[in-house]
Amino acid sequence: MSASQDTSFARLVSLACHDLRTPLATVHGFARTISRTGDLQEPQSRYVEMIEAASSQLAELLEELSLAARIEGGRYDPAIQEVDSLQLVRSAVEPLDAGLVSVEGEGAPVQVDVAAAGRALRALARCALRHGGLEHVSARVAGAEVAISPITPASAPVVMGEDLRDLGAAIAGRALRALGGGLELDGETLRVRLPS
Repeated sequence: MSASQDTSFARLVSLACHDLRTPLATVHGFARTISRTGDLQEPQSRYVEMIEAASSQLAELLEELSLAARIEGGRYDPAIQEVDSLQLVRSAVEPLDAGLVSVEGEGAPVQVDVAAAGRALRALARCALRHGGLEHVSARVAGAEVAISPITPASAPVVMGEDLRDLGAAIAGRALRALGGGLELDGETLRVRLPS
């Protein structure tokens, strides 16, 4: 069956993600343009900032859904690059609020789709924080392994994608496995293995 004849749910999700990108980019672009003029007063400037932030979050959600659809549909063709694992983790958690995730350790070269692996690591850290009721988690890098802790008993099934209450975490595990890596829970530590 050709791609044009594929009527699977994964294909429909992929098409929806593609079609939603254009109007979302328009909203984000105009919000950014308006915020840069500097002519807005409160509360309008705050509202435009909120629109800009929300449209960025929506864009990230669309990327995650699109990736999941490609993986599930057998159409994921990762753009593999070599990157240092410590730098990958630092870049991944940088968009999160300062102080939420500490990163330490020693990196090593890994072979990953940098965008997908970065989103997966960020989603796992965010999930551990959100569903664990935590104010801080640590990410310890040891070569191709990233240890995220603590993982609370409440957050463990969500982080592992067994309890589907967090889209990012559910997709993170799928993405890491599709790249040849994986994740496992070891007590209060989530061990993420990156392909080296």
